[in-house]
Amino acid sequence: MTVLSLLEEYDLSIDDIRWYLSRRVADSLLSHADTPRALVERIWSGRLEAELYNMEESFIHQLQEELERGLTDEQAVREHLERARMLKVQRRP
Repeated sequence: MTVLSLLEEYDLSIDDIRWYLSRRVADSLLSHADTPRALVERIWSGRLEAELYNMEESFIHQLQEELERGLTDEQAVREHLERARMLKVQRRP
């Protein structure tokens, strides 16, 4: 079992994963409402840029690596993919 095979099983594309991750980043950015300085520093330091660079490919690679090393299990990967699938359904008119 690979993350790519699970993406296929859940009928998810790279674009769907990008949407899921974008939502997570947006939620994270919105959490800085009470601490604008922290948000400014995140942007200014380049951390936000680094998070966004190839985020979907990095996410899939990281999940696969964690799966292979036993740091996560199939159920945890499926939970991510189910959340991505739900966002995909909500996104489509």
